[in-house]
Amino acid sequence: MSFPIQRNRRLRKSGAIRAMVRETVLSVSDFIYPLFVVEGSNRKDEISSMPDVFHFSLDVLQTEIQEIVELGIRSVIVFGVPNDKDPHGHEAYHNKGIVQRAIRQIKQWAPELCVIADTCLCQFTDHGHCGIVQDGDAFVDNDATLPLLAQTAVSQAKAGADIIAPSNMMDGFVGAIRNALDIHGFEHIPIMSYAVKYASAFYGPFRDAAHSTPQFGDRRTYQMDPANAREALREAQNDVDEGADFLMVKPALAYLDIIRMLRDRFDLPLVAYHVSAEYSMIKAAAQNGWINEKLVTIETHLGMKRAGVDLIITYSAKTMAKWLREGGFSQ
Repeated sequence: MSFPIQRNRRLRKSGAIRAMVRETVLSVSDFIYPLFVVEGSNRKDEISSMPDVFHFSLDVLQTEIQEIVELGIRSVIVFGVPNDKDPHGHEAYHNKGIVQRAIRQIKQWAPELCVIADTCLCQFTDHGHCGIVQDGDAFVDNDATLPLLAQTAVSQAKAGADIIAPSNMMDGFVGAIRNALDIHGFEHIPIMSYAVKYASAFYGPFRDAAHSTPQFGDRRTYQMDPANAREALREAQNDVDEGADFLMVKPALAYLDIIRMLRDRFDLPLVAYHVSAEYSMIKAAAQNGWINEKLVTIETHLGMKRAGVDLIITYSAKTMAKWLREGGFSQ
């Protein structure tokens, strides 16, 4: 025969057929929505480099939580921006720190909402690094940092966090946190490890939001080199061996190959963080009329799901939940 018997276009001829054979599906339950909480009162301040993303003071946060719940979003991850910072990031593990207070409030307003606590020191240190530094050296003291991360995780669990999400990339951080949680009676609290976190240029808007830009040096001595792939498997394996319950890859779009590598190797739930610059580039292009924001956002998130993730931390969670409510993503 001069023409193939199999015509793949038969399964593309109508929207109904395309929906029937669609391999990858997005659901509101896939999304984790990031929240930035700040000190003060009556504050809902848009982050200039992240359109439609805001700083919330605790007295206005309840309205945001109500909208999140009404949209069917089941999980949020909380980042805190304190007023007071110091070399050891004491506000990160203070029982009345901004994150701890936010967790208590959210669990009071919406007990059914899964609250994830980002566990790091960078927002809380005056130098902006993710751990203890010695004499202005940007090389973080790994082993001196671990007890502070463990203390932070325990204080967040005491506040009511459902999941601890350590993002610091110290060696041994999952084991240190797991041990501390277990000792304090929180053996039921899972750890969502930022297992593979690259020293990426895609974090710029987040650092504006979290006020966490390093004051000297950079984070390349503890976050991964973007050129490395096999190293990601070692990092993830270490976290699995130390007791991680979820694995995360951050950023997402430039690292879909890494997501697929982890999906093929590990059976744990896999998370992608669709990071700030990935989000802001889409928003900027859409505001300039260069792209269709809805279609590009959907395609971007489908790509992450297709690569193998189960969950996506995304600043587009609320918008996509609204699109789902309006009739879904069918094209």
